[in-house]
Amino acid sequence: MMTVKKILEELLKERAPGPSPSFSVFHVMKALELTAKEGPIGRGKLSRELGIGEGATRTLLNRLIDAGLIATSKPGCSLTKKGETIWNDFQSIFPQKVKLEKSELTLTNYNIAVLIKGYGDKVKTGIEQRDAAILAGAKGATTLIFKNQTLIQPGISENVARDFPEIFNQITKQLELEENDVVVIGSADTWEKAEYGALAAGWTLI
Repeated sequence: MMTVKKILEELLKERAPGPSPSFSVFHVMKALELTAKEGPIGRGKLSRELGIGEGATRTLLNRLIDAGLIATSKPGCSLTKKGETIWNDFQSIFPQKVKLEKSELTLTNYNIAVLIKGYGDKVKTGIEQRDAAILAGAKGATTLIFKNQTLIQPGISENVARDFPEIFNQITKQLELEENDVVVIGSADTWEKAEYGALAAGWTLI
């Protein structure tokens, strides 16, 4: 996964001449996801789905093409073999992403939970994840670890099933959890910001 992180972050480096990119690594991930699931996909649709301007989308696509991850044709953009490999590697760590209703543990009406496989031992207090989510435009993030067949929230709850049954039921119905998995919930004013917040929080663990 380090290679994936390195490759994706490499795409954001400033290149002379020209301005530094006005998109984040999470826009890059989302672009790969949309291309994987909906490709071939046109630039206009990509721009709308990513929530960034046409110019930024063009720059992002050019960098993905230069990196050999995306190819363009008349119908739109598709993943190359290398792009598919990177996307599959990414998915092996972040296999599921679901919407959650407002509950005892979430801050807003827009909440997205991301599952991160096997990174429970990397979580300290959850504050680093919360801060990363806020930097990405979310209101905050809640980090939970699946241990001994239950979810725990570091420093707050040793048993989320008992203390916050509503959110526990929502999560366990939608996500397939295994020992040492992490669930990060991004909460924001829009679905897009909630998703980018959750991804930003999960990214800190890798």
